[in-house]
Amino acid sequence: MKDPLSIYVAGNRRKLLMVAGGLVILVAVVDWNTTPYLSLGFLYLFPMIMVGGLLSRAQIVGMALICAVLQELFSNLPTQSEAIIRLILSSVSFAGTGLFISEMARNRRIVMEHVDQLEQHVKLRREAEQQLRFLVESSPAAIVTIDSNGKVLLANEAAQQLLASGPTHPLQGCAIGSFLPALETVLKTQSSRSFRTTLQCTGRRDDGEVFLAGIWFSTYHTESGLRLAAIIVDLSEDLRNREDLSLDYLLKNSRILISAVAHEIRNLSSAVVVVHKNLAKVKGLESNEDFRALGSLIQSLERVSALELGSTASQNGEIVELTSVIDELRVLIETAFHESDIVVEWNIEESLPLVWADRHGLLQVFLNLASNSRRAMASKPRKQLRITAGQEKGTVVIRFEDTGIGVSSPEKLFRHFQPGANSSGLGLYVSRAIMRSFGGDLCFEPRPEGCCFAVSLPLRAGLEEAVGA
Repeated sequence: MKDPLSIYVAGNRRKLLMVAGGLVILVAVVDWNTTPYLSLGFLYLFPMIMVGGLLSRAQIVGMALICAVLQELFSNLPTQSEAIIRLILSSVSFAGTGLFISEMARNRRIVMEHVDQLEQHVKLRREAEQQLRFLVESSPAAIVTIDSNGKVLLANEAAQQLLASGPTHPLQGCAIGSFLPALETVLKTQSSRSFRTTLQCTGRRDDGEVFLAGIWFSTYHTESGLRLAAIIVDLSEDLRNREDLSLDYLLKNSRILISAVAHEIRNLSSAVVVVHKNLAKVKGLESNEDFRALGSLIQSLERVSALELGSTASQNGEIVELTSVIDELRVLIETAFHESDIVVEWNIEESLPLVWADRHGLLQVFLNLASNSRRAMASKPRKQLRITAGQEKGTVVIRFEDTGIGVSSPEKLFRHFQPGANSSGLGLYVSRAIMRSFGGDLCFEPRPEGCCFAVSLPLRAGLEEAVGA
C-alpha cells in the first residue's frame, strides 16, 4: 500500500495548493447555499489536510483563521453571540489538523532521509567489503585470521599456496601451530591489550618443508573473543640470496686484505733480500747450509708476496642507478645523524646518468665515509655533513664534506695498518680498493675547515668503450 504522506513532495506543491484553494471556495459556496442552521464548515478540514504537509507553521495558522472566518460568514448560524467562541474553536481545530499533518510529513521526511542514509551506508559498506575481499584474495602475500584457540578462520589464496599442498586441503579450521608455532605462542601469551608488531620465524608447510617466514601481525578483540590477523611472506629465497651475496663480498674483501698484507710482506722481503745479499759477501758464509736455506725461504716469501688475487673492472661491476643507492644511504644514516644533532644536507643533481659500479660495495664505501664524518664531528659545536652528487668530465662525483676536526696528515690517509687508527686502520684503504676494483676512485680534497672525500664513478658508456678498446 502506498504511503499517503508521499504526496507531500516539492513536485506536487503547486497542484495541491490549487486543489486546496478550489476546495475552500467550493465548501464556502455550498455552505452558503445550504439550509439555515446546518453548517458544512467541518469540510474545511480537507483543504487543511492537503496543505498541512506543504506550508510552514505560520502559514498553516493563517489558513486556519481564513477557513474559520469563511465558516462563520457562510454557515448562516443564527446565534451571533457565540460567533467569537465558534471562531476560536474552529481556528484551533483547523490549525491543529494542519499542524498535525505538518508534523507527520516532517517526521516522514526525517525517516526517509535516515533510510536513505542507511541505504547509502550499506552500499558503501558493501563496496568496501568487496574491495577489501578483492584486495585480500589478490594479494601476493599470505593473509590469515586466527581465533583465540589458534584455529584459522580465514585464509586467502596466497596463504593456501604457501602453507597447504593444494586447494584439496583447506586451511580453515586448521591449527596455526602446525604451520607457524610462533603465532600460536603469541595467542597463548597475549594479554587483554591489543598490539601489532613483526617477527621472523621458521614455518613448516603441510608436506613438512621448512621455510623462513616474515610475519606482520596484529591482535584485536571482538565479541567472540581475541583475534589475530597476520600477513606472511616466504623469506627463504631472500635468505639464500643474502648469504650468497655475503659470501661473495667476504671473498672480495678478503682479496683486498690479502693484497694489503702481501704488500707489507713484499716490503719486508725486499729489505731482507738486501741484507741477505750483503751477508753473502762475507767470506765463508755463502757455503753455510743454514745461510743457503735462508735464501730459499726468502725466495719462497717473495713468491707468496707476489700473489695476485685481483680481477678486472668489468668483472667486478654492473650498471647501477646511483640515485637509488643514495636513497638507500639516506634511509640508513638520517635517523642516527639526527640523534647525534648532525644536519645532513643533500645536493643531488637531477637525472644522474647510469654508472658502472658494484652496488653493495659502493653503499659500503658511502657508509664508511659517513661514519668517519660522524666521528670527526662528535666534539664540534657545528655539525653539518654536505653530500653532493653531479656529473664532472665524463664521471659522476659524489662528495662527503663535513665540519669535523679535519685531517692532520693527508698523505697517510690511504695507508693500511696505520698506528692509532680505528680497528686495523684499513677503512679508507679498503674503501679506495673497492672503488678501484670496478674502475672508480676515492680521493681526499683539502678544505679550510673539516675534510672532504670525493668518490668518482665511471659512466656506463665510458667504461664500455674502454673495455671494448
